[in-house]
Amino acid sequence: MARDEEVLVVPASLLMELGPFSGFLRSVDRYLPALLDRSNQSFRPRSLVEDDPSFKQLIPYVILECNDENETRLFRYTRGKGQGEKRLHALQSIGIGGHISVEDAQGDDWYRNGMQRELAEEVVIECSGKDQIVGLIYDDTSEVGRVHLGIVHVLQLATCKATAREDHLLDAGFESIETINGQSHQLETWSQLCLKHLY
Repeated sequence: MARDEEVLVVPASLLMELGPFSGFLRSVDRYLPALLDRSNQSFRPRSLVEDDPSFKQLIPYVILECNDENETRLFRYTRGKGQGEKRLHALQSIGIGGHISVEDAQGDDWYRNGMQRELAEEVVIECSGKDQIVGLIYDDTSEVGRVHLGIVHVLQLATCKATAREDHLLDAGFESIETINGQSHQLETWSQLCLKHLY
């Protein structure tokens, strides 16, 4: 790696102050203002924070949802080797997202800049959509989970028109919740939590 990416983090002590939790949390109102307050955020080298649970890397995790013939469908894909987080390769996911980088630190909303960039890099969305924050994920049962804090969005699309832009999103497409539930053991932990608590 030629350059160490700097990623957006909040101190773990902030999570302790707000109220520690594990798994999926639907009540985000108490947490979001503090997590998205720039005075609580900093950019740190990813190589240092990947193994340092005293900082939590903020990750937007966007679920693409649409309705087709009165059936809710979710965009699902398998993580290929081109994805940055090696610990998640070959697992299926219903979330699009990634780190907020120092390059996103322009304007008023660094977090949303990073979320929009990640979406644009990963998928081509060919219709309008409405975005809503629906929960937080913190999984302290795994190495990768202990250093990341997910902000879960549902992007409700007007139609099921979205395709993978990157080759490392394998077998990508919209599937019924019933189909995804039937293969939930193949999903990464964050996707399993979203499926269980939202669908």
